[in-house]
Amino acid sequence: MEDKAPSNLTQLKLFKTDLIRFMMSYKFALDEMNTKIDILKQEFQYIHDYNPIEHVKSRLKSPESILRKIERKGYELSLPSIRENIRDIAAIRITCSFISDIYEISQMLQNQKDITVIDCKDYIKNPKANGYQSLHLILQIPIFMSDRVDYINVEIQIRTIAMDFWASLEHKIYYKYNSEVPQSIKDDLLEAAMTATQLDKKMESIHNEMNKIKEQLNLEEDLNELSINNERFRLPADFLLPIMKKANL
Repeated sequence: MEDKAPSNLTQLKLFKTDLIRFMMSYKFALDEMNTKIDILKQEFQYIHDYNPIEHVKSRLKSPESILRKIERKGYELSLPSIRENIRDIAAIRITCSFISDIYEISQMLQNQKDITVIDCKDYIKNPKANGYQSLHLILQIPIFMSDRVDYINVEIQIRTIAMDFWASLEHKIYYKYNSEVPQSIKDDLLEAAMTATQLDKKMESIHNEMNKIKEQLNLEEDLNELSINNERFRLPADFLLPIMKKANL
């Protein structure tokens, strides 16, 4: 009996160390992915003069939340089982301006050489029955520890402001309500989701139309000006008019 207690204590200490390293690897994966997203965000801002990313929010599931999910799903209670079956321990939500931005950001992340795409669920092209829309990715990245490399899953949710607005309020409406939801409420929420979709499409259409106007204005300004050694010179209209007529501009 005296020998068994120290053995149990040693095992407990080893499990605690393994659990700490397990959670740290997910924290590092979250940090790594946030850095990648921040780089894309800054590149858009400084190079393309347009930033499609409105907000980024990340979270790490607590050990208590992980254990509750394991119990609810009926999975084996072990760290390998958790790693294999619980794929949203580390999660990031990216809120974008327009629907096209969602797919552009998704593709940029998927194209990175150290990222492996584990799963992709497109709830924008195929919304859930309740109206929920978002693009869900499970991306795996390597985390280089002192003695090994861990390959960690990170869940990425990408949605527009309108999609995020609907999902956030839908969650608040249902929060701590465990009974059957009246069908009239479900119908109203579905209608609200469809309205949000129409708003997204309308705003993107306006955005695209405005970009065409801006491009035309920029083209006209480029035709009227000449740049030499970083100095800009405005060309007179009587000089440009014959050239533009010949070119049918």
